[in-house]
Amino acid sequence: MDANELRGKSPDELRTALVELKKEAFNLRFQAATSQLENTARVRVVRRSVARVNTILNEKAAQAAAE
Repeated sequence: MDANELRGKSPDELRTALVELKKEAFNLRFQAATSQLENTARVRVVRRSVARVNTILNEKAAQAAAE
């Protein structure tokens, strides 16, 4: 997901995406702990996606507070 795509979504959609990303991050951590992780780069991508969604949510909250 890129930031422009995320900015077009509503806060509820972003929260749903955040929950799904966090579940995926948990599953990847679990796979890494049990040595079953095949794509180690996916951990980094998911972690950055979580940060990106949080950033967009904070931007939207600040924009709503300013209005």
